[in-house]
Amino acid sequence: MPELPEVETTLLGIAPALTGRSVEEIVVRNPALRWPIPTEIHHARGRTVANCRRRAKYLLIEFDGGGGLLMHLGMSGSLRVCDGSDEPRKHDHYDLRLEDGSCLRFNDPRRFGALLWWDPPAEDHELLRGLGPEPLSEDFSGADLWRRSRGRKVAVKNFIMNGRIVVGVGNIYASEALFMAGIHPSRPAGRIARVRYDALVLAIRDVLMRAIRHGGTTLRDYLNSDSRPGYFARELLVYEREGQPCFRCRTPIRRRVIGQRSSYYCHRCQR
Repeated sequence: MPELPEVETTLLGIAPALTGRSVEEIVVRNPALRWPIPTEIHHARGRTVANCRRRAKYLLIEFDGGGGLLMHLGMSGSLRVCDGSDEPRKHDHYDLRLEDGSCLRFNDPRRFGALLWWDPPAEDHELLRGLGPEPLSEDFSGADLWRRSRGRKVAVKNFIMNGRIVVGVGNIYASEALFMAGIHPSRPAGRIARVRYDALVLAIRDVLMRAIRHGGTTLRDYLNSDSRPGYFARELLVYEREGQPCFRCRTPIRRRVIGQRSSYYCHRCQR
């Protein structure tokens, strides 16, 4: 599933093609995505894109005069900018056709993606209400993680993957950040000191920013907005490296299922 860096990479790819341009029409070939595509999306027709931004793993296309489209890539979805006359491929479910003849096209073999409409303010949308801070923002801090973790017995990996605590820290990057911070993924969140949460925040930011620079992580079937894979997988320190030597101490990396997700760690470097 595309995680925050993949979504941010997609945003960086599509925003220049959309911002300042008017929507001619939205063509829906298959409305049966994760949620049925509502007719309200056609409010976009004739409107100019004022801004494109990301909130958690959602893409928000804002129009002049208020309101906009909410997009989610689902498990295997991708957005690409193409010529509107290009023949649709298999699993191309909708087009956002622009006045200049270009087109933002969504492809999703598994159909877990989404296209919805939001009325302002966007943060009041039911999918966005209650979300935690962005991990790359100043609102995300070790002090806040420490305060919210007090008394919690949940594994710290599940704690930082909770979107109400902080958004966008998926399975891959949680494993990587915990290794960088030297924290065992199954350690109870409430038993981690404030100074270690400070280190974890820095690690989360570092791993996400490096992944964004590399265009995300390709592990299954993710492609970014220009149909190229991300290359951060080449820099993964622990994820999917079970049995391979730790880059720090050479101890074999272990795998454990935590919260129904595979977690990778070094039992010597992470406590």
